[in-house]
Amino acid sequence: MLLNILGPKNFFTRFSSSTKLLSVSVQRCWNSTALSAETVDLAYASYESTSDSENSSQPPLVILHGLLGSKNNWNSMSKAIHRTTGRKVISVDARNHGDSRHSPQHTYVHMAHDVMRLLKKLELSKVSLLGHSMGGRTAMVLSLLCSDLVASLIVVDISPAKTSPQIFSMATLFDAMTAVSIRPGIAMSKARKLADDQLKSFTPDINLRNFLITNLVQTNAGSFTWRVNIPALKDNFQNHISSFPSNLKGLQYCGPTLFVGGSLSDYIGKNDLPEIQEYFPLADLIFIEGAGHWVHSQKPEKFLEMVSKFLTEK
Repeated sequence: MLLNILGPKNFFTRFSSSTKLLSVSVQRCWNSTALSAETVDLAYASYESTSDSENSSQPPLVILHGLLGSKNNWNSMSKAIHRTTGRKVISVDARNHGDSRHSPQHTYVHMAHDVMRLLKKLELSKVSLLGHSMGGRTAMVLSLLCSDLVASLIVVDISPAKTSPQIFSMATLFDAMTAVSIRPGIAMSKARKLADDQLKSFTPDINLRNFLITNLVQTNAGSFTWRVNIPALKDNFQNHISSFPSNLKGLQYCGPTLFVGGSLSDYIGKNDLPEIQEYFPLADLIFIEGAGHWVHSQKPEKFLEMVSKFLTEK
């Protein structure tokens, strides 16, 4: 049986004996003012079996979604990874996304510390990380800042080396989402259609529009809004989201690391490997044929096979 659990709201403030290693690990994190950065509670879903499995002693896998995504996008894949590997899987909503709290700050260091806070709350001293796009960079930063917490790392279709030119079209999408206007009180199905009609003039890609519309929600008063914090994402996009932090040079995560790219994507390329290995010396880079940026949804069977193999072997 799979359990879906929404993260508790209150900040966990005490350490039990089982979190002593975590306390030491956090103290060994990157020494900067970022350690006192404002953090937020993160919502999450947990996938685990009620019966013991042979892999129950393995570190849980924490999944971090991409920009404008949510933990819900990873529901099927989270279940499949748990079923295949026996590992507990925890899929997380980033700040300003999904059911997590909003904040005017949105940097990779802030997001990494949000995840550290969640691990502390859940009393987890060691986890494997899997992150896609924005979530992949968050996972990289967390691994570099606090490597003792990370048993292994999987980064999906993003690298520290470069940024796809496509990512800068996101600014237009933020404006397009802000411009969507839907009268209150109508059915959600009709609201989604109206939102799609209005987004068509900004992007002809129906898959992208469908992805954006997963963020449309209806309030208790019957009005419609976006659950992502578009103003904060727009304000932080150019300086903090679109590129990898430049001040982490010299830090390394030396644990098992796998970068998975889509062969049709320009977010990561074979020539990125040398710079990747400056940060992640043990990193392997593999590509899934026929996949674009959303590797896990475009080629789910192959993606599951590669991720499960890595988690089983590492």
